[in-house]
Amino acid sequence: MRTTIRRFLAALATVTFMVALASCADSGTAPPLPGSADTSRYDAVIAASPVADPAAITPGSWADKVRQRGTLNVGGTDAGPLFSLKDPATGKVTGFDAGLSQMLAHYITGKPTDNTALTITTVDTRETLLENGTVDAVFATYTITPQRAAKVAFAGPYYSSGDAIMVKADNTTIRTAADLNGRTVATQANSTAVLALQKAAPGANVLLFQEDAQCVAAVQQGRADAYVIDQGILISDASTNPAVKVVGEPFSTEPYGIGLPLNDPTAKAFVNDWLEAIYADGSWANLWKATIGTVVSGDPPAPPAIGSVEGS
Repeated sequence: MRTTIRRFLAALATVTFMVALASCADSGTAPPLPGSADTSRYDAVIAASPVADPAAITPGSWADKVRQRGTLNVGGTDAGPLFSLKDPATGKVTGFDAGLSQMLAHYITGKPTDNTALTITTVDTRETLLENGTVDAVFATYTITPQRAAKVAFAGPYYSSGDAIMVKADNTTIRTAADLNGRTVATQANSTAVLALQKAAPGANVLLFQEDAQCVAAVQQGRADAYVIDQGILISDASTNPAVKVVGEPFSTEPYGIGLPLNDPTAKAFVNDWLEAIYADGSWANLWKATIGTVVSGDPPAPPAIGSVEGS
């Protein structure tokens, strides 16, 4: 994983992503990004993913309720390139997180399409929406922490990221977390990046925002010198915005988990079994290639071991 990310960040350090994409377009090799019109490869990955043996779904369980309804109620976003992005022309949401939620719904219901209902969440609402039953699961680059695990159950982890740094594309003075001391740094309130900044750059002046887009805008407008959050989110932002770039290496470890109701242990056990199934049959790797792999070069990383993180 670090090798493929390092290649991508090195490219960002010398040219903007849009220039690189234009070069690919000239050669006729540019892949469609999630959220663009052509999603045939992505759709095929979802359709080919496994379906649960009916005997594995216990009557009255979390999965049985989803199957009876016919849709998985998902908490997440529709504004995250590579992870969960809505095509304004079709209304379709695609990306790595979105694809995983659609795979899980396919596994439970047997339907490869129209099998999820999305509720937009923020870092402040994810736990509440799970606790009150508005959503069945949260797929939202959701870092597993012991504090969050006291409120929700986490399946996984299913992806490993880390806090990293975004700056303006022409910035040459910020490369590492130490460079953030004495600077104004944007991040999302209630994110794990707040604590990571306190440890890695205690001299930084931290500006808190509710949403990712507000943090990116603060950097572009010069209100913040940098934006710190999970590297996966920053790569997603930089992939469609030539005004910013991601620099340096991650300075923390951020394992992403699938948020589930804490009061129903059948949910976590079932979803972990499903993750093992899509790891084993290649569906996870194929989805990575159809989403994150359209920007990050190299082979898919090995998925993290289920239950390898405290709280999962």
